[in-house]
Amino acid sequence: QVQLVESGGGLVQAGGSLRLSCKASRRTPLSAAMGWFRRTPGKEREFVAAITWRGSSTSLGDSVKGRFSISRDYAKLTVDLQMNSLKPEDTAVYYCAAAGNIVALSTTPDYWGKGTLVTVSS
Repeated sequence: QVQLVESGGGLVQAGGSLRLSCKASRRTPLSAAMGWFRRTPGKEREFVAAITWRGSSTSLGDSVKGRFSISRDYAKLTVDLQMNSLKPEDTAVYYCAAAGNIVALSTTPDYWGKGTLVTVSS
């Protein structure tokens, strides 16, 4: 098992920035890819971003391209989501996720964090 703990959520004004962080409890092949999803009440879960083990490959959801970026600290077992130019529609609970590879991560992660709320005010 791998535990994922998110931090960094909060309230921010539109146009502002926020940085989320996720720490994994241990390193395993099943957490080779890590990333983020978000969910808003009444909407389906949305893929946000993913990154491979050593950060050699990343993937971003269409709605956040050009505004969000993802990075990873291999030694610290953390993955960060830098969110810039935030919009009210980015308001959601953001979940950290992990899987064995980036393709699996973007569709069916093996592990989930409990989520952190991001609220963007207009």
